[in-house]
Amino acid sequence: MLSLISLLSTRTRGVNVKKISVVVKVLATQLNLVSLVFYSAIYGFIWYRSYYDMVFTGDRIVFWQKGNWLMIGIYALLFYIFSKVFEGNKAGYYKAMDTFLAEAWTLLCVNALTFLEIALMAVWPVRLWSGKIMPMVYATLIDLAVAAVWAWVSQRIYRRVFPPRKLLLIHGSRPTEGIIEKLESRKDRYVIGKCIDVKEGVKYLKQEASAAYEGVVLWDIPDKTRNVLLKYFYSRSIRVYLMPKIADVLIKGADSLHLFDTPIFMVREYSLTFGQRLYKRGIDIICALILLLVTSPVMLITAAAIRLYDGGPILYRQVRCTIRAKEFEILKFRSMRVDAEKDGVARLAAKQDDRITPVGHFIRKVRIDELPQLINILRGDMSFIGPRPERPELIREYMDEMPEFAFRMKVKAGLAGYAQVYGQYNTTPYDKLKLDLSYIEEYSVGLDLKLMLLTLKILLKPESTEGIEENQVNALRLSLDEYEPKNDDSG
Repeated sequence: MLSLISLLSTRTRGVNVKKISVVVKVLATQLNLVSLVFYSAIYGFIWYRSYYDMVFTGDRIVFWQKGNWLMIGIYALLFYIFSKVFEGNKAGYYKAMDTFLAEAWTLLCVNALTFLEIALMAVWPVRLWSGKIMPMVYATLIDLAVAAVWAWVSQRIYRRVFPPRKLLLIHGSRPTEGIIEKLESRKDRYVIGKCIDVKEGVKYLKQEASAAYEGVVLWDIPDKTRNVLLKYFYSRSIRVYLMPKIADVLIKGADSLHLFDTPIFMVREYSLTFGQRLYKRGIDIICALILLLVTSPVMLITAAAIRLYDGGPILYRQVRCTIRAKEFEILKFRSMRVDAEKDGVARLAAKQDDRITPVGHFIRKVRIDELPQLINILRGDMSFIGPRPERPELIREYMDEMPEFAFRMKVKAGLAGYAQVYGQYNTTPYDKLKLDLSYIEEYSVGLDLKLMLLTLKILLKPESTEGIEENQVNALRLSLDEYEPKNDDSG
C-alpha cells in the first residue's frame, strides 16, 4: 500500500478520470482491509487470553483447528457488515470526525454482540458476566483510541494522494451563495475554480468544461439546457455533480417496465404494501418497548431535573401532523422556558436562543428531549423512521410556497429519517423536503433498519442540533431563492 501511495502522490494530476476512480477504490479497499485485520487481531488476542479457557473445557485440539478461527472470522464478518451500515468504510469520503464516529459505533455494536456471543457459550455465564467483562471493555477502549488515530491517518493519506477536485460551477438565475457555501465546507474535496452563468451559451460552457476542470456542478439550470450539457459531459467522461429537483427524486422510485421495445418508467402514487405496514409496525412496537425499558432511568432523572429547575411542567405537548395531515399531540421533555412562545408565533430554535433553559441545552444536545416520543410511537401516531412531524400552521406556510410539501405526508411521521441522518437542524426546508421524498421513494424494511442504526451516528454531532443562524432561511421565512417556481422550465 505504501508503494501505491508514493506512486499516486506524484501522478494524480492529469491522469484519466476512470483510472483515478479505479485507484480510489483500490486504495479504499486496502485501507478498509487494514482496519478490519487490525481490529480482528485485537479481538483475537483477548479471545485467547481471557475467554477461551472459560468457554471451552473439553477437547481443545479439535477446537483449536476450527473454532478459534471461526470466532475471529465471525468478528471480522460482523465488523464488515456494521462498517457498511454505519459507512465507516468510506474513509476520505467523509470528514475525519464523521469517519471516527462511524468506526466508533461499529466497534461498540460489534464488541457488544461478540461479548453476548461469548456469554451464551460460556460454561458459567454468571461468572463470565460478573468477572470477565472488563477485558472486552479494555479492548473497546483500545479500539476507540485506534479508531481516532486511524480516522486522522486515513484522512491524511487520502488528502496526500487525491488533492481537491477543481470544479466548474454552471448556474442559472438564482443566487449561488448557498451551493458555494456547501461546497466550500469540504475544501478537502472540492475547489470552485470558476462560476459561469448558463446564459453564456452551451458552446462556451462546453469549451470551458473541457479545459482544466475535474468536474462540473450543474446548479439550478433549465431542463432543456441541463439535458444537452449532461449528455455532452457524459460522452466526454467529465464528472457531473447534479442537485436533483423534486421531479428527479420522484423518478428515483419509478417502476421499470418492459412491456414494449422501449424502456418505460411508471411513476405512481406512493403507498406501503400490507406486508410493509405490518413489518414496520411490528418493528416500531418492539423497539419502542425495549427503549422505554432501557432509558427509563434516564427519563426519570431528566423529569426530576426539569421540575427542580423552574417548577414548570415536565413534558412539552404540541399539535403536529402525521400521515394524511392527521393531527396528534407530540410529547417531548420541555427544554425551553414555560413562556417561550407566549406571543403565539411559531419559530425554530436559533443559535444562542435565550428561551432554552440550562437543562434544555443539555437534553437537546444529547437528544434526551425526544425520548417521550416513544409513547407516541406505541400509540401509533408516529413511526421510528419517517419525515419529522410539523405543526399545522407551519405546514400551511410551507405549502403556500411549496405545494409538493404535501407529498411527504403520504407516510407516517417519524422520530428520525433521511433529513435527520443526512441533513442538519438548519438545512433549508426545500432540501429537507427532497431528502424526505428520497426516503419515501426508496422505502424498504431494510432501509428503515439501516436508518435506525445511522441515527446513532448523529447523536454526538453538534451541527445536527445547533439551531439556525439569524440570517438563515427558517420555517417561517422560506426563501424563494431556494425553491423551484411551479411555472419555470428549470423545475
